Amino acid sequence: MSDQEFYYTIEKTSSAEVKDRGSKFIAYAYPIKNTEEFKVRLNEIKKEHSKASHHCFAYRLGLDGNNFRVSDGGEPSGTAGRPILGQIDSKNLVNVLVVVVRYFGGTLLGMPGLINAYKSATALVLQTVPSIQKPVEEEFRIEFDYTMMNEIMNIIKQNNCRIIQQDLQLFCSIRIAIPRRNAGVISQKIKDLKNVEIRKIN
Repeated sequence: MSDQEFYYTIEKTSSAEVKDRGSKFIAYAYPIKNTEEFKVRLNEIKKEHSKASHHCFAYRLGLDGNNFRVSDGGEPSGTAGRPILGQIDSKNLVNVLVVVVRYFGGTLLGMPGLINAYKSATALVLQTVPSIQKPVEEEFRIEFDYTMMNEIMNIIKQNNCRIIQQDLQLFCSIRIAIPRRNAGVISQKIKDLKNVEIRKIN
């Protein structure tokens, strides 16, 4: 996956609900960038639904496919977190968290029933929010004399680069993200300018 040019994610949060034999399953989908955002979202849900019987979740972060986590939230092992992650993966989404809150309705659903309920709630919430394609980006730091500002800013604007951080004084430093598919060409353009240094971060 490491040389791909695009990835799919969601930009909006959404929620959906399914009911099964009295139990209520409320699914929330969130775009997240890191585990800190995940913790904040999970705590919000736990506060909002403090009386729920279970708070189950799954997320997948990053492009290498290795950064994911699942939790059955007290349900029998394998009945909640894995089915949730399975739905995220079936849409090839990354940087996405889905939390499914369950209010127990008095009737046991059994393992197949639980797997189906968590899977259905996740599938439903992911249908309500559009998935979007984003370019994979590479980060660079550019250091230059302020007299080169216009030329550098023109290259950044024309090539859909994203400014992450900038420190503009007599001697300037900008951190930018360049879409991977053009990173070589764009960084070379900047390198060819006089009194400009550019280096790749990470």
